[in-house]
Amino acid sequence: MSASQSFWSVPERDGEPSFWVCMSCLGEVFYRKVPMPDCPACHGVSTYEAFSLEAIRDWGTDELIARAASAEQRAATPSPEPSSPASSLESAD
Repeated sequence: MSASQSFWSVPERDGEPSFWVCMSCLGEVFYRKVPMPDCPACHGVSTYEAFSLEAIRDWGTDELIARAASAEQRAATPSPEPSSPASSLESAD
């Protein structure tokens, strides 16, 4: 992948779910952000709906549930400082 994906951040609001699922493919989920200009999997545009992790667990595939849980865990883990040697290893993803 030569180009990095850009995202619009979605601010957290009381009572609003944190996960945004692409309703075109039902295979991509993002935590408090949506990709622009389109879904990286199906290239759907403006096809995102907000869901809680509990709701995704009710109807999502095992893969979608795992992606949502992983996204939430990454968001909860503090990022390393920019001068940290580990930051150069993480950018290789």
